[in-house]
Amino acid sequence: MLTFEDQFFNNKIKNIAGCDEAGRGPLCGPVVASAVILPQNFKNELINDSKKLTAKERDILFDIVKKNALAIGIGIVSPKEIDEINIYNASKKAMLLALKEINIPIDMILTDYMPLKFKNIEAISLVKGDAKARCIAAASIIAKVTRDRIMDEYAKKYPEYHFDKNKGYPTKEHLEIIKKIGIIKGFYRETYKPVEEILYPPITLF
Repeated sequence: MLTFEDQFFNNKIKNIAGCDEAGRGPLCGPVVASAVILPQNFKNELINDSKKLTAKERDILFDIVKKNALAIGIGIVSPKEIDEINIYNASKKAMLLALKEINIPIDMILTDYMPLKFKNIEAISLVKGDAKARCIAAASIIAKVTRDRIMDEYAKKYPEYHFDKNKGYPTKEHLEIIKKIGIIKGFYRETYKPVEEILYPPITLF
């Protein structure tokens, strides 16, 4: 059971927003963040870091979190903006966008190792926060499933890239595909090295 946030609940701190993102490592697609406020008494032993769950488990827990959360916000930053401001800043921006979507008062923010300044609300950055606080774990599930479903939609439009399987991550098969047929302009992150190497191959001087 992830219980880190329980130490903070009191008469003044009732709504703790957990924040996490999905999609820092892929070569394409957006980075997606979520902010989730769970009821203080919410307990579910299956809630965990999304990376430790199967896709089926994440889908089930996605629905459970959606049903039980007091508030959920989602922030999405495009590949183009990732290239413009870098993935770290894009991940931070996505979290801030997610927090802006929360429609109830936020008393505290817990993030998965991302320092944030949002209004005048205390924000704590936790190393491996998605394995310590259930609100962060819940946010990681919402962010991951949301992004995966975006990639599944792109897989229908561009089946040759197998986005439904690789979700944009640089798997061996994915790297071979883009070397063979190239990238989708505007959807790939052009500042990422494997993509850069395709766009700007090294020139051999004789």
